[in-house]
Amino acid sequence: MTTPFHTQRQGDTERWTLNDPATRNALSDSMVLGLFGACVRARQDETLRVIVLTGAPGAFSAGGSLGSFASAIGQPLQPGEADPLIDMNRGFGDVLHALCALPQLLVCAVDGAAMGGGFGLVCCADHVIATERSSFATPEVTLGLPPAQIAPFVWQRLGDAAARQCLLQGRVYKGAEAQALGLVDELVADDALDAAVAARVQAMMRAAPGAVASTKRLLQRMRNDVPDLRTEAAFAFAQGLRSAEAAAGLAAFAKKQPAPWVDKP
Repeated sequence: MTTPFHTQRQGDTERWTLNDPATRNALSDSMVLGLFGACVRARQDETLRVIVLTGAPGAFSAGGSLGSFASAIGQPLQPGEADPLIDMNRGFGDVLHALCALPQLLVCAVDGAAMGGGFGLVCCADHVIATERSSFATPEVTLGLPPAQIAPFVWQRLGDAAARQCLLQGRVYKGAEAQALGLVDELVADDALDAAVAARVQAMMRAAPGAVASTKRLLQRMRNDVPDLRTEAAFAFAQGLRSAEAAAGLAAFAKKQPAPWVDKP
């Protein structure tokens, strides 16, 4: 049986793999839990120096898995009913915060699509390596949803102007475009990702682990000056998913048809 999140240790480096090729490594509940657990463990591991986060062959991550949300799409809450979507969505926000707080160097190795939540994971990295065929997008608004949890991380990674381009339009960026945007640090040929990752990890070993951890704590202090929006984002996502707009957008996406708000020629 395939585990949706896989870790592999080699010396003082770990490779973390989003491992569900059938869904293009969509971020299921079990995958998110596995990723969060790995972050908790890594923070206590002083022998670990570099983490490489990647996806099983075919994609980095297609984004959030809506399977566990399916029954809630377009369904408003009853008066006084607690919304389970809020805690579920905030859990992904916890993962993003945990990745940014890692004391180790974090490399994202992207081959294929990094969409939605996958785009958010990339924004947490200290160094991003991507193949030329890779693609990046935050398509949530085109489906009638807010990209709620990832928005602060996209904004912090790219700055206000570029974040607005990504988050408010749902545009797809190919590898070279993502590099020009500032999302990708290193662009390599489609068959050169593993070699580029190995070379980058070796180069990173020049940095002393204690100095890296201390520097990342200082950088995290600056990040902490930005309001923590996890709860607000979870409410926004839950409200959006239960809206008629999301129901129409996701139904159109499933049928490969334009959403109702798209002007038709």
